[in-house]
Amino acid sequence: MTALLAFLPILFCVVVMSVFNWSAKRALPISWLLASVCGFLFWKMDLVSILAYSLSGLLNAIDVLITIVGAIAVMNTLKMSGAMSSINNGFRSVSGDARVQAIIIGWMFVSFIEGAAGFGTPAALAAPLLVSLGFPPVAAAVVSLICDSAAVSFGAIGTPVAQSIACLGPGVATEPFAKSLSLWTALPHAIIGTFIPFLAVAVMCRFFSRERSLRPALEVLPFALFSGLCFTVPYALIDAFVGYEFPSLFGALFGLPATVLAARRGFLLPKKQWTFPPKEEWEDGWKANYDLALGKNSDMPLVRAWIPYILIALILVVTRIPAFGLKDLLQGASAAPEVFSLKFGNLFGVENTAYTLKWAWLPGTVFILVALFTILLHRMSAFEVKRAWIETAQQVSGAAVAVIFGLALVQILRYSGSNDANDPGMKSMIFYMAEALSGVGETLYLLIAPVIGILGTFVSGSNTVSNTLFTNLQYQSASNLGLDGILVTAMQIIGGAVGSMICVNSTVAVCATVAISGREGKIMRINLLPNLLYTAAVILIFFLLIRIIGYSPAAAIG
Repeated sequence: MTALLAFLPILFCVVVMSVFNWSAKRALPISWLLASVCGFLFWKMDLVSILAYSLSGLLNAIDVLITIVGAIAVMNTLKMSGAMSSINNGFRSVSGDARVQAIIIGWMFVSFIEGAAGFGTPAALAAPLLVSLGFPPVAAAVVSLICDSAAVSFGAIGTPVAQSIACLGPGVATEPFAKSLSLWTALPHAIIGTFIPFLAVAVMCRFFSRERSLRPALEVLPFALFSGLCFTVPYALIDAFVGYEFPSLFGALFGLPATVLAARRGFLLPKKQWTFPPKEEWEDGWKANYDLALGKNSDMPLVRAWIPYILIALILVVTRIPAFGLKDLLQGASAAPEVFSLKFGNLFGVENTAYTLKWAWLPGTVFILVALFTILLHRMSAFEVKRAWIETAQQVSGAAVAVIFGLALVQILRYSGSNDANDPGMKSMIFYMAEALSGVGETLYLLIAPVIGILGTFVSGSNTVSNTLFTNLQYQSASNLGLDGILVTAMQIIGGAVGSMICVNSTVAVCATVAISGREGKIMRINLLPNLLYTAAVILIFFLLIRIIGYSPAAAIG
């Protein structure tokens, strides 16, 4: 009964968004209200705690909203300056085939941004690029979210894996343990991720083409697999020989130019190009809620048009790699931390509600600064700047409600057990959800482990947060059931990455950037199939390792 009550807010959100097609900004406030009522009546939370955790969610939403604002501002600034027109022409010169464009931008560009920044930024940046090339906005969102998967576990310079290691602590996560955990996170991703470009194109062709057929996707299968390998081979090698910080970043740095060069030379490409039907033939459900005109046409030099993106990539790389010495500084962990962060203490004296706005560290801050610099670089008029920022405000307003209530919901679920004065034995709602999933026995648990990771990301919008919530639970459950702790923890990390395809926050952010807010449920419904296929492949790999082969990396390292 306790587990069912804990699941109620999440089940409500899933059902109304996927079955009844409610928007996230409508579903999430009610889900938050359900969680609050359950917390008050059954978890004995007092009203002050509910208010404090809800406001804590609002504060944490600032990080996400800054990222959304920045991503949208960059796109609208480039659109109004004419740079987007030049970038479009550059991509068309590589290939006019929408399948190839989806692979280059949706797979390679997304993986690069994931490796450098993560936290929902890649799909939000890539989807508008695809729209500018003539993709239906809903198709662009679907492709971008599907492709933001294999790279996620090592996103933001390996943050999700690093967080799992930190949660287990040095008593468990020794250096050999950490290396093995990273490797067994990378290898399954590398195997399955090789097929993701094809899977994304297959979904695109099945749902957003005249043919409603997989045939156009099968025609580009050789090129899709080549592009997949261009990322996953260096990805796995970097993890094995360098470390968990760089697989996604350097896999994409190798794979992107290799894929572009192959496309320019027609390597493995079908003879006949494929693209979407004319815009006037699109279904209403494919289109934006309002006009997403690309702004003025321009003959701006391609290099100048790309400078904002190049700057974003360079700044993110330089600030995320510890060797450059900026990471600790911008996170407020070294000299003059008060300059680079704003700290708020516990709200109303309630524990776990403190918040620090690390504004200098947020990718969104980089986006905003680059957008402002672009005004000067591209010599934009006051009218162009005004129009870009008005459109940005319009697009962000729809996402803000969903993000704020989504993170308020997360805080209630996470800290509903913080009521020792009333019931010392009561755990959080998320604990009971995961415990219910883990109480199914040794064999069935192998089916459940990645689902717990998916659940964490679906709720929180972050593989890192999912690992924070469930790493210890997964490891302890594995120990109790006699399963290998490294492999089960790897399933948690990979599941958290797979959840990025359908997580609420990322879907809301992408929909906001391409003006389709309100279609979140439809997109999540479409992406459920690739999510399930990825999950099934993960389960199969680990089932073979654990139950058939009997391999135990934990035993191998002692």
